[in-house]
Amino acid sequence: MGRTIIVSNRLPVTANEEGVGFVPSVGGLATGLASVHASGEGRWVGWPGIAAEALRGKEGTVRRNLAGLNCVPVFLSSRDVRDYYGGFSNRTIWPLFHYFTQHATYNRDHWAAYRRVNERFAAATAEIAEPGDTVWVQDYHLMLVPALVRARLPAVRIGFFLHIPFPSYEVFRLLPWRKEILEGLLGADLVGFHTHDYVGHFLDAVHAILGRGHAAGDVEGGERPVRAEAFPMGIDYDRFRRAAEAPAVRREVGRIRRHVGDRKVILSVDRLDYTKGVLERLEAFDLFLTENPSWRERVTLVLLLVPSRTRVEEYRDLKRRIDERVGRINGRHGSVGWVPIGYLYRSVPFERLVALYRAADVALVTPLRDGMNLVAKEYVACQVDGDGVLVLSEFAGAAQELGEALLVNPNDVPGMARAIGEALEMPRRERAERMRRMAEWVAGHTVEEWAADFLAELAARRPPDRAPQPLGGDGVGRLDAQYAAAEARLLFLDYDGTLVPFAAIPGGAKPDRELRGLLARLAEDPRNEVVIVSGRDRDTLTAWLGDLDLALVAEHGAWVRERGGAWRATVARDGAWKARVRPLLDRYVRRTPGAFVEEKSFSLAWHYRRAEPYASQLRAPELRAALRDLAAELDLHVLEGDHVLEVKAGQFHKGLAAARWWERGWGFVLAAGDDRTDEDLFASLPRGAWTIKVGGGPSRAAYRLPGPREVRALLARLARQR
Repeated sequence: MGRTIIVSNRLPVTANEEGVGFVPSVGGLATGLASVHASGEGRWVGWPGIAAEALRGKEGTVRRNLAGLNCVPVFLSSRDVRDYYGGFSNRTIWPLFHYFTQHATYNRDHWAAYRRVNERFAAATAEIAEPGDTVWVQDYHLMLVPALVRARLPAVRIGFFLHIPFPSYEVFRLLPWRKEILEGLLGADLVGFHTHDYVGHFLDAVHAILGRGHAAGDVEGGERPVRAEAFPMGIDYDRFRRAAEAPAVRREVGRIRRHVGDRKVILSVDRLDYTKGVLERLEAFDLFLTENPSWRERVTLVLLLVPSRTRVEEYRDLKRRIDERVGRINGRHGSVGWVPIGYLYRSVPFERLVALYRAADVALVTPLRDGMNLVAKEYVACQVDGDGVLVLSEFAGAAQELGEALLVNPNDVPGMARAIGEALEMPRRERAERMRRMAEWVAGHTVEEWAADFLAELAARRPPDRAPQPLGGDGVGRLDAQYAAAEARLLFLDYDGTLVPFAAIPGGAKPDRELRGLLARLAEDPRNEVVIVSGRDRDTLTAWLGDLDLALVAEHGAWVRERGGAWRATVARDGAWKARVRPLLDRYVRRTPGAFVEEKSFSLAWHYRRAEPYASQLRAPELRAALRDLAAELDLHVLEGDHVLEVKAGQFHKGLAAARWWERGWGFVLAAGDDRTDEDLFASLPRGAWTIKVGGGPSRAAYRLPGPREVRALLARLARQR
């Protein structure tokens, strides 16, 4: 059984400037993963919390001391921390993923720092990881690390968990580096989120930006299957429950109660952040007191605000506005002996926090957007008397689990004011029943179980039954040797997605000078027969490649042109059927912006690569079903390619077209293709042929290459063997 290597921005301990002492880091992540780190011989890779300049010359001491804690440091300079952490992570990703697009900045230097630091984390991880280990990467600071580790260690199992929301596609697409972020995440075998909504948003973005579909949470395509799944994070329930019942906490609760007297206590606990909705919460409390004067001097709001990012202008401005709002409310509603809001701007010890949770009659947890929000669960765990009421934002991930809370829209200030009144006046029996159900859920879904569930799902990830092997190492050596020794070689090459990347419109994939030169060099070798086997129409292939000494197969085998010859049809059927099919395709073009129809001699193709993801996800299955019914009636065939549905007349495919080359004996046969139409070609080839799937997904091919760039590199190496 291999080790579990946790990779996060911060280590679970923070070093002092001498590098000899460490104190536990605060935060839910360090607490949540403590049990995973403590078990077995795992490692934790992260920044020790002190800028590299302060530790210069002491790096060896820090490494040795951290090794005793099973920790591996990644040293970051103050500039790294400023640009990667304070810059890209918290001024780009944080506001964007929380839907605060007005606060997001898109600084290229910050992006460069983010990429550079992610590479450093990946290198540190790869240095200690071994075959059989599991690497678990944490949160938005390190979204490039999964792919970077995968490139170094293809056989290691990799998981990633995002602790903040993943936004809708319409928001995520604002990010200039959206493609790189998604490709980084898809280096993992399992990508975890707090809620199914976030899973759906992620899959939508992958489909729209990378063109990769999904089925039942599995991302299609790529070099390996990638699973996206929801794992709602819990808390250390027993720790909070035990603390809430401890004598010292009970005494503190009594002190709080004596101080507030008979007044009800509403508790608000948050880190200073614009995502938390503190201003809206204060406005709702102000409105509640205005509309319910009978509650004056009978209720106190305890506002505990933990300082955060105090050097960032937006946060300083937010703090100023909160201070002013608290002052206005206390001035407007307060009286001698009663201050409506008790305002604490500081961190408090754990026992003090637990006492506040237990003493509070109502918890007001109303972020404008939050990945999960563990404060809500901590409050529930500390309600040992079962007498509190939780008012919870519907935009917190926890709302999907804690349905017995009073759910509110934090943008609806009057609605929140009404919820405060409902919480304060709720009958005791109802309070107890709601709290009992929530406590049972929180107790049964702890942070330890969250980690165990994620790792169990990651351990269960297996490659598909028909998974081609990456073409590298010994395989490349054997391929080169067989090619060099063969007197007669046959190369079948698909075009789109194999020799050139896919283009938004068919004409955009015209061969460049490099590709034409490469094909010409291969064809000039008298031992080679190079056949381009494409779904393109014959006129396009003639215009693009007809002057080269190549054999050409068009429309998936409907047309064949051998070297030096003329085009010959392999199908004997007229096109009368198109009058029945074309109107159906045109109707779906009108219903799917960005889609279009391409007409060929013996087929009609409905392309939807440029269509919006939501529209194509809805319309493509509808059209596929309609085409199959019509095809059965007219004796047609429906091909499904990469973002294309094609209807063809007659029994022809790439495998049948390839058969005409078998009259001559070949010492070396290679076929490369990227989509389902190439599977017929792979299936038709003799045993011992080199079959290469380009891109991801299951295939009959024996080997895999990631994309056109790698295919060209392979062909260029073969061409040099003349």
